[in-house]
Amino acid sequence: MDLHKQICRRLGSGRTFGERAASAIAAAVIVAAAVASSAAAQEKTGVTLGTATPGGGFPVYGAAYSATLNEIDPTLSVEPRNTKGSTENIPLLEAGQIHIGQVTGEVTYEAIAGIGRPKADVRIINAMYSNSGMFIVRADSPYRSIADLKGKPIAWGARGSGFVVLARYVFDGLGLDIDRDFQAIFLDKAADGPAMVLDGRAAALWGGGVGWPGFVAVASAPAGARFIAPDAAEIARIVAKHSFIKPITLPAGSYPGQSAPVAALGSWAFMLARPTLPEDVAYRLARALHRGEAAIGSRLAQARESTLTNTLAAAPRQDLIHPGVLRYMREAGILK
Repeated sequence: MDLHKQICRRLGSGRTFGERAASAIAAAVIVAAAVASSAAAQEKTGVTLGTATPGGGFPVYGAAYSATLNEIDPTLSVEPRNTKGSTENIPLLEAGQIHIGQVTGEVTYEAIAGIGRPKADVRIINAMYSNSGMFIVRADSPYRSIADLKGKPIAWGARGSGFVVLARYVFDGLGLDIDRDFQAIFLDKAADGPAMVLDGRAAALWGGGVGWPGFVAVASAPAGARFIAPDAAEIARIVAKHSFIKPITLPAGSYPGQSAPVAALGSWAFMLARPTLPEDVAYRLARALHRGEAAIGSRLAQARESTLTNTLAAAPRQDLIHPGVLRYMREAGILK
């Protein structure tokens, strides 16, 4: 029954003065509650979150992140939006077209250092998860090393993906070029890559991290999968040239049939914002994430690393963390 009918019924004729007065008070309460509810809805703070192309890990994380923060803090309305990925999210932040955006560690490094572009003025909301890069191939394929894959068709990912940026650094450390030394395939959507490996159009798919959808699809197929990453000597060469890339181990059991850990290279992915994002909004995002650590981890295994403690440890510099996040960290005792 709508509000008008409720009021009319409560103020109907045939009642004593006292009954009508009581009804009038009740009607006023209904109106006040409706107004308060409407005001509460209007007070929600909308936050647009830039993710990446469908089928990749960023949209999956963005869905878990937004659902958790909106659940923990009802005044927030975090809305994920598909983009081309890390390399587009930085310009979108700068243009004010998104409020926060997911960006891999390599793209973050290039942006704040001004490599290939003007220096970006961005701030960290939180570290998302550690991301390692490696190949996945069908288990029945003959490929067992990077040398075996030279000259072969490789699905590197979407052009805007941070995984492609990571690949360029990793293979540059080995004196290789992903365009020249392989048959490079760049995808319109990350979701296109697994099918290419499964039907033989690509020898391998490049990606990484725990539970990455592209790797799940290949590993879950009847043929099974095998992972190929730089060996110990190759890791040493890469890190010697690009020290911001760090050794990261993919835990055993991260994918179907993966019984052993995989030593690889990578970095932390970040949730970034403009420095002009209001301090109170950044504070509330950090608070909701901190209070929702168990909830986001239950939604997505990879997101178990999304803690403010990891954020403090993973940030290249403390001043790159948004002031609103730092304020919450101090209040929560995370930052002394």
